[in-house]
Amino acid sequence: MAVELDPRVHDALASMSAGPLLTLRHGAIEVDLAPEAGGRIAQLRVDGIEQLIGPGDGWPAMIAWGCYPMVPWAGRIRDGRFRFEGRDWQLPRNLGAHAIHGVGFSMPWQVESLDEASARLSLALPEDDSWPFGGIARQHIAIHENALRLVLSVQAGARAMPAEVGWHPWFRKPDRIEFAPSRMYPRDADGIAILPLVAPSPGPWDDCFLHEGAITLHRGERALRISSPCSHWVVYDGTAHATCVEPQSGPPDAFNLVQRVLHPGEVLEVSLALAFD
Repeated sequence: MAVELDPRVHDALASMSAGPLLTLRHGAIEVDLAPEAGGRIAQLRVDGIEQLIGPGDGWPAMIAWGCYPMVPWAGRIRDGRFRFEGRDWQLPRNLGAHAIHGVGFSMPWQVESLDEASARLSLALPEDDSWPFGGIARQHIAIHENALRLVLSVQAGARAMPAEVGWHPWFRKPDRIEFAPSRMYPRDADGIAILPLVAPSPGPWDDCFLHEGAITLHRGERALRISSPCSHWVVYDGTAHATCVEPQSGPPDAFNLVQRVLHPGEVLEVSLALAFD
């Protein structure tokens, strides 16, 4: 889930500059990629109009700008702890008491291929205290006519591992958001998603929803339609300057709620399309 951008966040997660940018172009769409800053999209422009909170917008915490991959987990893991293969594991707590958004957003990615309108990136996941299971993550970023299409995957290495993936885009504040979720995960006093599911509540939100179909952001005369096969979506609109719409393969704290296991060599892949009407 997203977080309120207060000084505690900036203290908890160090600043990260965008580093060298690679620019993709096709038609009315331009994408600035920042491979060294977590393999993220630093900025997305349509007809020259910026769509994301970018690295120069005054939010230096690395979780607070661009559109970055969340891998090998998405959202918070409660206390950074989970049980896997009969053993208790502890991940570094990088936001207060919890571990958040995986490790991919804070590591440099390797550019595997690049042309005018597309790029492929990869990341060898660590085998240390930050993530003991290894594996490899991959991204494909491609501009099509009036749309940006993203594919993100994670593949287990020589050992099994739990896994969930997703994206965390920080969109500039829309005039309104259009979506109709079926259910949502309530949150406990620690702000962590729990079961059982409940009926959706009115916003503002920092919540995970079950939703099928597109979510549309309206800003001025432009409509951005966000679509993904993912059934889990975190929506955060509790800040005045941005709204986050985050498709995920599973819910926050999935390692404790509904653990997905990738066996050696197995792949989890998701896709996302951002279409501009």
